Amino acid sequence: MHYPINFCTDVDVSCLRDLPKLKQLLEAANVKPNMSQIARDLNCDRRTAKRYYDGDIPKGTRVKPSYLDVHYDDILELLQPDSPQRFYYKASLWRYLRREHILDCPESTFRHYVSERPDIQAYFDRMKRKSPPGPAGMVRFETDPGEQAQIDWKEDINYLTKDGNRIKVNVLSMVLSYSRLTLYALTQSRIQSVLMSCLTEFFDIIGGVPRVIVNDNLKTVMDEARTAYRNGTVNERFYQFSKDMGFLVQPCIGGRCQTKGKVETTMKILDDIHAYQGQLDYVGLQQLVSKLNHEVNMNIHQGTGKVPLALFKTEKESLLALPSDRIMTQYKIAQHVVKVGKDGLVSYKGCKYSVPPAYIGRTLFYE
Repeated sequence: MHYPINFCTDVDVSCLRDLPKLKQLLEAANVKPNMSQIARDLNCDRRTAKRYYDGDIPKGTRVKPSYLDVHYDDILELLQPDSPQRFYYKASLWRYLRREHILDCPESTFRHYVSERPDIQAYFDRMKRKSPPGPAGMVRFETDPGEQAQIDWKEDINYLTKDGNRIKVNVLSMVLSYSRLTLYALTQSRIQSVLMSCLTEFFDIIGGVPRVIVNDNLKTVMDEARTAYRNGTVNERFYQFSKDMGFLVQPCIGGRCQTKGKVETTMKILDDIHAYQGQLDYVGLQQLVSKLNHEVNMNIHQGTGKVPLALFKTEKESLLALPSDRIMTQYKIAQHVVKVGKDGLVSYKGCKYSVPPAYIGRTLFYE
């Protein structure tokens, strides 16, 4: 008795892993495969198709140790909850490790390494700061060389010195809008005389004065803030300072911080100060801010695609000339540093002076 049996000879080959089934069918039919056509259909190399056709299928993702694993314990130690050091961003931790010569690798490699380690990634998930959403879109506004500078404060940074004292410091930032050259000044006060002294020092460093200074309605600059309906009123003393230096004051409209976006973008790196909590005194903190300032000016700026210090060479020629030395000296505040000894005395011009016992071991400033 004869029973006909129908076999389905259609094989759906949609990926490389289907090729072994195709091999069984073609060998049973004694048909030679056209590997070039199969490779074109699957959009792969002919040799890759041949390997899968012969059953050489990878068993899974290869686990390869990272060369950064030798620093794994050091990184975890820095991120302990009881550590005074704080790293708000992966980039901040990466910069710290590079400055301290703990590791040397590209930032992208380090960020990927952290993302693949849940216990490290969890630290940065906890440190994420909630901030209100910015504007939906903003067109970058460029200015001519020497035309504009933007200023802003990084205010009230709580810092633990290596002596165990807690202090509040501020950093004034000024950015030249064309070259993006950035200048930082660490201070313990934001009063008007300190602001004018820092700006005078900035002008002295760059060898000129920009034509316009954009500020965020600072109380030391504006008696009445600028709004969408009012032009605002510049403080009389600061107005005189601007006349002596030769620049115009341009306050932002309240609530539109993106107007001075060039200086806002330089503030993020100042969070690196928290990476050195408990490690420095005030003098060391000043040196750190100078180091951060150097890094900002020596790295390629994303907005211009050039190094700010190199681009500044073009802008410097367009700055206004500095006022006379008499005017410059009038606004500068000379600060001197002295450390209180264990005996509670400080030296000044060859003489010893006593200070309250609470200041023993601390660094003090005097004018």
